Amino acid sequence: MAQMDEINGVPWYRLLNRDQWSVLIASNLGWLFDGFEIYALFLTVGFALKQLLDIGQAAAIPQYAGYILAFTVFGWATGGVIGGIVADYIGRKRTMLLAILAYSLTTGLSAFAWDWVSFGVLRFLVGVAIGSEWATGASIVSELWPDRARGKGGGLLQCGAGLGSILASLVWLGITSDSLGAWLGTQGPNAWRYLYLIGVLPALVVLWIRRNIPESPRWEEANERRRFAHAQRQSGAALRGVDAALTRFTVIDLFSDRSVRRPLIFAFLMMLSVTFAFWGVGTFIPTYVAGVAAKAGLSGPTWAGWAGLITSVCGTLGFASLGFLADAIGRKPTAMLWYTLCLVLTPLVYLWGANWGFAPLLVLVGIFGFFTLGIWAWAFCFNAPRFISCLGPLIAGTLIAYFGGFGPAATIVGLFFILGVVAAPFLPETNGKPLPHALWQEGRTSSAEAAP
Repeated sequence: MAQMDEINGVPWYRLLNRDQWSVLIASNLGWLFDGFEIYALFLTVGFALKQLLDIGQAAAIPQYAGYILAFTVFGWATGGVIGGIVADYIGRKRTMLLAILAYSLTTGLSAFAWDWVSFGVLRFLVGVAIGSEWATGASIVSELWPDRARGKGGGLLQCGAGLGSILASLVWLGITSDSLGAWLGTQGPNAWRYLYLIGVLPALVVLWIRRNIPESPRWEEANERRRFAHAQRQSGAALRGVDAALTRFTVIDLFSDRSVRRPLIFAFLMMLSVTFAFWGVGTFIPTYVAGVAAKAGLSGPTWAGWAGLITSVCGTLGFASLGFLADAIGRKPTAMLWYTLCLVLTPLVYLWGANWGFAPLLVLVGIFGFFTLGIWAWAFCFNAPRFISCLGPLIAGTLIAYFGGFGPAATIVGLFFILGVVAAPFLPETNGKPLPHALWQEGRTSSAEAAP
């Protein structure tokens, strides 16, 4: 019916009900503050380590930044797996509430780090909480939005992370400025701590989410059927098919279905490409631009903020553009276009951009953000790859320290974008197709049989 209305000229956004919009807004807010917390780290990691390390370790700051980013990514992967499993059993909404509370608290505690190890441990905990919320928000939007608009929903959801990055950049510019920052007393070596203290505020959105968004009907249906299947098994019934699957641990069930296994492997490779290359390349943009600005006699903190703002604004446009284009021409060609341009733009920014002048570099940074952030809009299988991609910032940081600059290191790590271009053609095209859910509602009857 939704497809017929769309064909008959009804705008896609009029096909959505209040619950679907509420879920998008709530998840978008959750991702907005996710984006704030993560981009706060990108903006401040160099300045934080300058204070947390000994003066004699200044040359090794990129290497230690790689450690901190790796801790965060590993925590994100851990939280994503935990959050996905927990959400299957206690619901999407409740998991989202707990995750937002957790990352608000741990982000605030990051402001009190006393050395690089304590900073790394706290950022790991922030990553665990953010990973839990990230997975839950994506699930609930995908499950509530109609199939014909699911790509748009994913793109608009991911915009929340971009808006959070914009907010973090604006706040950083404010607290380090000669006007507002001087008036508030937030300038100086402790400026990064104030940015993390502000990260406590997302906890307030939990109160709105608790009152205003519904639980996913698809999860409620699956949960009700899971309880029924467990009751059948406990009564001595022999279970087969869907009923047997519902009584298995969800992670085991994921790999037991042959029809899911092959696309899951290629999706894993594509997401490994994104997470490894982005965390090893895209995360260093503010630090890289700050170094170029300092060499030109400009304020490093200020231009790090401007670079973050430009990247985030363009990345937010990239999120939305990918979602709408994926609904228009298909998932595979859109993903391949984004991956290819990520691959091409990495050496343009890091190897040659600074040589062309500061203004051209900022233009390239914006285009780079459009694609390297925008590529995340398609992502859904990003938690397991992060266990491997946490090596991205470790390798990049080590290479930056070894080569004495960002260009060669970023170009080498950026080659991982090739993996996404190669893997994309092997995935099925899902444009306009329904999610594979609630199989018992699609003609399969219960296979529970009474035990003799």
